[in-house]
Amino acid sequence: MNTLWNEKLKETWRLIMGNKLKDYILSLRTVIESDQPVKDSEALRRELLTEIGFWQHERLIHLLVTILFALLTMAVFILILFYPTWGVLLLLAAMLCLLVPYIRHYFILENGVQTLYVLYEQLLQKEGFPPEYIPSSPGVRMKPLSAVSKAPKKHSA
Repeated sequence: MNTLWNEKLKETWRLIMGNKLKDYILSLRTVIESDQPVKDSEALRRELLTEIGFWQHERLIHLLVTILFALLTMAVFILILFYPTWGVLLLLAAMLCLLVPYIRHYFILENGVQTLYVLYEQLLQKEGFPPEYIPSSPGVRMKPLSAVSKAPKKHSA
């Protein structure tokens, strides 16, 4: 019974956007870093550009929501200066507790989109495109998957 519950929990967490993005990046890195040539590389490039567009849109929406929520939190903070009641203080505490995960989620989306840009460049390099046709992200480098630890992450319960 416990195993079934763990499988359902894993599936639920996999569907969360950040994990979906991480899974996509991992599968794409596996294809790009393999020694085998990419099958139907043009279709893979189109798919990657489409995914980048979707994730850019998602990132923009979450940026706007995060900014709006931060402004509302600041407004409640200013409200406390004029109406220092327990209700307003409780509202501020609740908003701060929600703002931190919003910022974390936006951070995951931002880093994920930047990683997709680098993977697109690596795909073009693997296909043999001339360097002048490859957009560059100076200073952004990723370790190959072979250098990344294969040990599973321990999650605190």
